Amino acid sequence: MKAMHIAAPGGLDHLVPVELPAAAAPAAGEIQVRVHASSLNYHDLLVASRPGATAEGRIPMADGAGMVTAVGTGVTEFAVGDAVVSTFFPQWLAGRHVPSDFKLVPGDGVDGFARESVTLPATAFTHAPRGWSHEEAATLTTAGLTAWRALVVDGGLQAGQTVLVLGTGGVSIFALQMAKSMGARVIATTSSHAKAEQLTALGADVVINYKDQPEWGNAVLAATGGRGADIVVEVGGPGTLPQSIRACAPGGHIALIGVLTGFAGAVPTAEMMGKQQTLKGLIVGSREHQQDMVRALEQFAWKPVIDSRYPLEQLPAAFAHQQTGQHFGKIVVHY
Repeated sequence: MKAMHIAAPGGLDHLVPVELPAAAAPAAGEIQVRVHASSLNYHDLLVASRPGATAEGRIPMADGAGMVTAVGTGVTEFAVGDAVVSTFFPQWLAGRHVPSDFKLVPGDGVDGFARESVTLPATAFTHAPRGWSHEEAATLTTAGLTAWRALVVDGGLQAGQTVLVLGTGGVSIFALQMAKSMGARVIATTSSHAKAEQLTALGADVVINYKDQPEWGNAVLAATGGRGADIVVEVGGPGTLPQSIRACAPGGHIALIGVLTGFAGAVPTAEMMGKQQTLKGLIVGSREHQQDMVRALEQFAWKPVIDSRYPLEQLPAAFAHQQTGQHFGKIVVHY
């Protein structure tokens, strides 16, 4: 089967195609899946682009969607022909005992889905939403579930609340679409006038250009009558967190999910404390969260926003496109 792996010493220049043996027949409790698509996330980019970030020969990509081709004994949840999508933390089925490292995350600590076929425990997958293509479903494992958990699981989103999303990456676009579907008002930020038009077309009620308004936290307050956003989906990290705290309402919730601007920085703790906000870090979610999300998505009329599509062997070019920051929504690879 076709696959891509990261040769020593790592980095995008060493992300190369290989031929591997076909996936093994499933043992008890396992399923074999013909993988048809994956999608790019910032986590995948970090693993693929930084020399030494993972083991030599690692198959990248945390997201995988495809069709069940064989079922091991004892598996009753799936049948041959079912469309499935992978989970980010295969060992985190449910509950509050969260993983704190990436040792078992596909494409990082173990081999991922940049390959045509895999055999894994059935619990490493969920059903894909009915009516979704494999490319659409492949966007859910990381970005879709991160947005869902930020809004619903941790944020407790209610109709009529205001949600702030930052930028136009996969998580932010998912959060916009989900929040609008659940009756929220959405404020979005961008640095591009063209992307501002796209955000408005997707349903954003207010779009703020953060280059034109560097103190965009105050712009959010102005757009909400001084109250602020009830939930902030914070993807930037230290470079944007102070403005997110300013933009967030008293008693509001900030979902810290990104490190796009770095890994550490100053936090205006007095302002956050005075406004009695909650700031919670999160990394994707559990299998149970994903099952809940899939059921919800089947009730919505929209589909994920896919910026561009690349064949598997052009995965390095897909990552190069991601690095430009010009994409709007998800970048997908298919095979």
